[in-house]
Amino acid sequence: MAGRGKVALEDKVAVPRVLMLNKANEWVSAVDPISFDKKIAGVSLGRTFGIEMAKANPKVKIGLIPCAVGGTPIRRWQQNGDLYQAALKRAKTAMKAGVIKGILWHQGESDSGNEDTAKIYEQQLHTMIAAWRKDLGNEKIPVVVGELGQFFKKAKHKDTVDAALKALPKKVKRTAWVSSTGLGHKGDVVHFSAAAYREFGKRYALKIKSLQE
Repeated sequence: MAGRGKVALEDKVAVPRVLMLNKANEWVSAVDPISFDKKIAGVSLGRTFGIEMAKANPKVKIGLIPCAVGGTPIRRWQQNGDLYQAALKRAKTAMKAGVIKGILWHQGESDSGNEDTAKIYEQQLHTMIAAWRKDLGNEKIPVVVGELGQFFKKAKHKDTVDAALKALPKKVKRTAWVSSTGLGHKGDVVHFSAAAYREFGKRYALKIKSLQE
């Protein structure tokens, strides 16, 4: 998920032990916008997620590896896809300084407008997760996925994609699903609001912690 929430002063405050790998592959304080895919990048769930994980792990540094590119289909995140390969390169760079402890996935809007892409979404999701675990050398890496915005009504096949996301924990080990209930949009009926992203970050953190315990 490439964040599009409006950035406030609180989002620009550096938090001890919460870092991010920036576009230049440098470790810097995690402040929004963490995403750098487009000029409209804003608040995402990443920073709040990192803060929550730092609270839960007071003796370690939390390193975020933003890779999201907004408006992209899951086919580009398959093992031979350009975005998968770019993200894998960044992940391996990050592994020189630490250990990958989890993967956060929030995507699907681009695939929910077409019946054909929606039908194969589940298979592609499972294949992608298996590829990540293989390429990162850890079959037990926790993966957390999230429900699409409940306000996102215009996509005819959203329910198919959402069903695939929600069913993931029943079909793939060490995965979890996060509900988007109560999370509103920024006024465009497409992107979550900044407040929603922050809450989403907390929900993702809870799920990752449950898989790590």
